[in-house]
Amino acid sequence: MTPELTVLILTTLLQIVTFVLYAIPANRELGPGYTMSARDREPTRKMSDRTARLGRAMDNTFEALILFGIAAIVITLTDQSTPYTALLSWIFLAARIVYIPAYAFGWRPGRSLIWAVGFTATTLMLIAALF
Repeated sequence: MTPELTVLILTTLLQIVTFVLYAIPANRELGPGYTMSARDREPTRKMSDRTARLGRAMDNTFEALILFGIAAIVITLTDQSTPYTALLSWIFLAARIVYIPAYAFGWRPGRSLIWAVGFTATTLMLIAALF
């Protein structure tokens, strides 16, 4: 397995952890009546700021996984894995690991800077795949 695919799997596992970190307090705060419903209406209770941030961090990681997944799969399928693309993959994962608590605890401007590191690593991987 290429390093890029290894990082893709690890990032997906990180996303599962993020989901659990969000889902447990969201279920407590919103109540099972809402969380087990079809959610056709807005909840009557509000989530705490931290729980809502964890939800947004989870959504953002799904978005990041789409782009990184494309990069990792293209690099692997075209047999273009190099130490450079492997390093970019690990930088992406490190950024995502730090991004979750940065978002949860509202670090500004750190959260945005951390996001930019991961996004840049993914972009550079996509560009590397073209050459």
